[in-house]
Amino acid sequence: MTSLEGVPHMAVVGADLHVEVAGGSRGLPAGQPGLDDWDVVSRDSGGALMTSNQEATSGTSARKFPDGFLWGTATAAYQIEGALEEDGRGPSMWDGFARRPGAIYDGSNAEVAVDHYHRYRDDVQLMKQLAARAYRFSIAWPRIFPEGAGTPNQKGVDFYSRLVDELRANDIEPFATLYHWDLPQTLHDKGGWQNRNTAAAFGDYAGYVASQLADRVRYFFTINEFSTFVERGYGTGTLAPGLQLAPAELNQVRHHAVLAHGLAVQAIRAQAPQGTKVGPAEQAIDVQPIIETPEHIDATRTAMRELNAGYLTVMLEGTYTDAFLTQTGADAPKFTEDDLRTIGSPIDFVGTNIYASHHLVRAAGNPAGFEVVPYQGTHPDALWPGIPKSIVSLPFTPESMYWGTKLLVDLWDVKEIYITENGGPFTHEPDAEGSQPAIDGIENDTDRIVWTRAYLHQLQRATAEGVPVRGYFHWSLMDNFEWSGGLRPRFGLYSVNYETQERTPKLSAEFFRACAAANAIA
Repeated sequence: MTSLEGVPHMAVVGADLHVEVAGGSRGLPAGQPGLDDWDVVSRDSGGALMTSNQEATSGTSARKFPDGFLWGTATAAYQIEGALEEDGRGPSMWDGFARRPGAIYDGSNAEVAVDHYHRYRDDVQLMKQLAARAYRFSIAWPRIFPEGAGTPNQKGVDFYSRLVDELRANDIEPFATLYHWDLPQTLHDKGGWQNRNTAAAFGDYAGYVASQLADRVRYFFTINEFSTFVERGYGTGTLAPGLQLAPAELNQVRHHAVLAHGLAVQAIRAQAPQGTKVGPAEQAIDVQPIIETPEHIDATRTAMRELNAGYLTVMLEGTYTDAFLTQTGADAPKFTEDDLRTIGSPIDFVGTNIYASHHLVRAAGNPAGFEVVPYQGTHPDALWPGIPKSIVSLPFTPESMYWGTKLLVDLWDVKEIYITENGGPFTHEPDAEGSQPAIDGIENDTDRIVWTRAYLHQLQRATAEGVPVRGYFHWSLMDNFEWSGGLRPRFGLYSVNYETQERTPKLSAEFFRACAAANAIA
């Protein structure tokens, strides 16, 4: 998972939300009506008020997802595994970055994280209890190649082999991400993503992993969130390796990242059985029209293509847009035509991490054909505990789920889409102002439920219109190490006690299970 850094706080986006109160009158102020009295909870499609019983009988079919839709959860190796020095794992650039004073806001690290390396079997059972049918996990490059290349580490391969077998034994489809930011330290010392050789090493690593796991793993994501690990790791310096490169150097890092993706696609094709599917898991610079009228929608399509020119656009078109090359000028990346052919290697699907719209867009008479509408600061958003709102937050923009998938079809005719991450950092610390107590021992994360339901409504809007979204992976299965945010932001459906490593379902786990079991919004 990652966050939207530097995104302006956005205007309120409408969503059809209804009130639900758990356990009758529990938690209601004295003298207030109980659940039986709160009968009107929503309106039907024509605006008429509906009771909860009416909604139960008439609304479920309208909120259904397509047959075969996959409900799953997502994690990343560095954020959950721990065991950083066990069984031959080599160091990653995040190991050293996390030890820098001030690099992690709460001063924590991932040396233990949530100890998934030793508890993976129990964690698979947590997925099963959610009625999840798919699991997106990442493979730690330094577990497979401790030096980034050379001799593979069999104990690392064996761990992921056992994990995949455990998933399959529990009827959970494994979706493997090959790079979720834990670059081997040895490669970083040689220049990391500034060095073109890193892209070649990644292709070799991807091919090797496919040769070992593709007999049981049918879906591979190449790289997670190009736009985040590059912009924040090499641009602002708030993620590992903490660099602030000049524009020309930053553009070259961007190019090496998408080149690595293309090389990995080719290597997986060469090593995996026919039918194995591969694609990226990007956090696109998502946009949505300020008003859903034809002129603003057209402008939003243009904005989507151009604002993603250095990442998703070049991967799907095999070329940099003229506007991108003009804008970057002398700072444009150095590349060859062979590079572009590799970057544009055909893929089977697009994975997209959708948390919020980065921009609202309107039509304009300028050369770009669009302009970004500034967002008001009064919009509600989800905050990272301990991190100033001015640095990072998640604005509530559920329509990002609709436009973030529909535009993939409108622009590039993408045939298969997965929501590879979606969630929020809702943290309920006992001493925090307004924090509500548990309900029957279950963490009361109503904020996560209401937030997620709004986004799912917009996703269902897309699928109902034929947008080919095949699955949804909630970030995250359980609380974990949230990069520079440390251990305080809590995205999990399961709460983790970091001292005892006990996992406890939150109220949102019940919500997710209800959605997955019914294949509908609960």
